[in-house]
Amino acid sequence: MLVTSTPAEVKGVRFMVMSGEKAGGGNGNGSVAGAVEEERAGVSASTQVPASALARASAPAQAPAQAQAPAPTQARVSLRERKKQLTYRAISDAAVAMFLERGFDKVSVAEVAAAADISKPTLFRYFPAKEDLALHRFADREDEAARVVGGRAPGASPLEALRRHFLAGLDRRDPATGLCDAHQVLAFHRLLYGTPSLVARLYAYQGRSEAALARALGGGVTARLAAGQVIAVLRILAEENWRRIDAGESADRVYAGAVQAAEEAFVQLRSGLEPEGRG
Repeated sequence: MLVTSTPAEVKGVRFMVMSGEKAGGGNGNGSVAGAVEEERAGVSASTQVPASALARASAPAQAPAQAQAPAPTQARVSLRERKKQLTYRAISDAAVAMFLERGFDKVSVAEVAAAADISKPTLFRYFPAKEDLALHRFADREDEAARVVGGRAPGASPLEALRRHFLAGLDRRDPATGLCDAHQVLAFHRLLYGTPSLVARLYAYQGRSEAALARALGGGVTARLAAGQVIAVLRILAEENWRRIDAGESADRVYAGAVQAAEEAFVQLRSGLEPEGRG
């Protein structure tokens, strides 16, 4: 379930961050405080769902409209948002490094703020809760399932698009699928699943994933039920892969079983919990 992809180093602890960009400030010195200051400045200077639940949303995806050059105001907002995201990542990465070294419960918010050279009020302006410091990397993927459905190939159903996306993730050992045995990813997973407050907070992120997917499926109760099932399946598949790897198996050894389990899970999603005609 981890949503990491690119290695970065903070205080000598090597781990993974979401973006293809290294976290740090935009001022060239890698300072979290510098990133904060730049961002401040901005740029102004399980119920069964009928198979039709997903089928109704399976119309071919529309080709995107021809892109237009953004207006100057749009460009400014985009750059401001980019700087804000860099700041979030820089603070989060500094916090995760401390959590990995000492344990989540043994690091205070005040210590994270001091390490990032910012005040506690500034830190809470970015992260409402301590848990969000560790889980920020999940935020960029809250709407991933929704984006897969919205950007699916013409003629592909939402469920087929999600199936292909998950299998592709297994193939590239995406940590979001649980099928990653990189040392940094294992360390973060152990931090996450070994900390009850982080697990509890993670469910809020998953709830937002369900809501985004439900909107992509057309909204309404039927879409919400379908989205709940899909997100639950993805979570369980990832947790099972992670469980086997945490027990000592390599990602390569788990791969074939992970693919089989995913295929079976999507067949079950497609057909429902009971075949037609059985009472």
